[in-house]
Amino acid sequence: MKDNSVLEMKNISKSFPGVRALQNVDFRLCEGEIHALMGENGAGKSTLIKVLTGVYEKDGGEIFLKGLDKAAVIRSPQDAQNLGISTVYQEITLCPNLSVAENMYIGRTKGAGTNWKKMNAGADKILKSLDIPAKATQQLSSCSIAIQQMVAIARAVDMECKVLILDEPTSSLDEHEVEKLFKLMRDLKKKGVGIIFVTHFLDQVYEVCDKITVLRDGQLVGEYVIEDLPRVKLVAKMLGKELDDMTEIRDDSLVYKEKDASEHIFEAQGLQSNAGIKPFDFYINKGEVNGFTGLLGSGRSECVRAIFGADRVIHGSVKIKGKDVKISKPIDAMKHGIAYLPEDRKVDGIIGDLSVRENIILALQVLKGFFRPISKAESYKFADEYIKLLEIKTASADTPIKSLSGGNQQKCILARWLLMNPEYLILDEPTRGIDVGTKVEIQKLVLKLASGGMSVTFISSETDEMLRTCSRLVVMRDRKVVGELTGSDLTQNKIMSTIAGGDN
Repeated sequence: MKDNSVLEMKNISKSFPGVRALQNVDFRLCEGEIHALMGENGAGKSTLIKVLTGVYEKDGGEIFLKGLDKAAVIRSPQDAQNLGISTVYQEITLCPNLSVAENMYIGRTKGAGTNWKKMNAGADKILKSLDIPAKATQQLSSCSIAIQQMVAIARAVDMECKVLILDEPTSSLDEHEVEKLFKLMRDLKKKGVGIIFVTHFLDQVYEVCDKITVLRDGQLVGEYVIEDLPRVKLVAKMLGKELDDMTEIRDDSLVYKEKDASEHIFEAQGLQSNAGIKPFDFYINKGEVNGFTGLLGSGRSECVRAIFGADRVIHGSVKIKGKDVKISKPIDAMKHGIAYLPEDRKVDGIIGDLSVRENIILALQVLKGFFRPISKAESYKFADEYIKLLEIKTASADTPIKSLSGGNQQKCILARWLLMNPEYLILDEPTRGIDVGTKVEIQKLVLKLASGGMSVTFISSETDEMLRTCSRLVVMRDRKVVGELTGSDLTQNKIMSTIAGGDN
């Protein structure tokens, strides 16, 4: 190991059935360094962290820590903790019903024989040294989320951690709370702690980090000093698109040209939900395909969930065809002709134990009301029609949907919403995890629906796909809208420079 290194991971590999999650990945962390670990969904960040913390056992490679004369053996989170590796997750893993001090010393006290006075005094000393505005005796649940995270960090520091992993720690914090957390991180940096910072927020990376390591598709792209990697280059490396050798990928034969830009089918002003997105304005015209684009965690999904009422709307107004309406829950949106295919089909889409037929008719049945059941004959008619239309590969309409492939499950959910005959269709990652042939089928179907007058909002992590299908893109960064692109601006370069904040 180099003199100032606190951690070196060399040639780390990890596979799961059918997937190579990590392929010979190197990672190095120095003392007193804040090091960002960056990459899109599926890049391998979480797997690398779980290997380091003993959640997963690596298939190959070695891990070296300062103070050890040979490679570390980490087979469990307890092993990692004993070696001075601590993790603070996005979701607080402390006990809200216990005091701050009890949370800091949990697992290290002697039960009934605990010296409470000494424990509380020790906790107060640590809290004071780290300038954390909490008292040892107060119940943790009375603290804000930011303070709870700081208490988790204080616990890690008191256990003499050499490596502190902060996994999306700012996701639930407001700007003032983020600043408090950053102050604590800088204080720990001065004390020589090495910090791995996993986040999707570009602004925060450039505010607090010294270095960046980028992963993509389970492989190391590179390690960079922050000053040597402008934001637009970081975005390019995460997406796998180098600016210098990009070519136009738009297929103008596929892109639908707006027919009637004067008719806003849906319009929102200052829309904001409880999911943490900044207020945004949005509209879509009749027969238009538009989309939200940005890196993972930028707020794309939260925007469409607010439009559909899937998250609680706390501010803003909505108009449909020029008339003010209120959408506070999904059934309101459905009654106004809005359909929504969610990002996570397993959690929010399919009902695995029901048949293909039952899944397809579900939304229509909800709209009709359960006191007006769709007849069995009608349900078979609808199901057979869409199985044929979308070429869903299933043994029969009565096959349990959970036995279908991911692509065919996705087609079933799409059939569910098309059966409603919506005027406005929202598709969030409709092609994720499905084969290339099915992807092209869905893209062509989207454009065909638009040519028939349906309005479609399309979200995909693949910018190539967005450029092929959308005539207008709303660009997101750090949970706020930062731009809108149309016409000749619909290029990879322009998307990346807008996400990055306009630097060249």
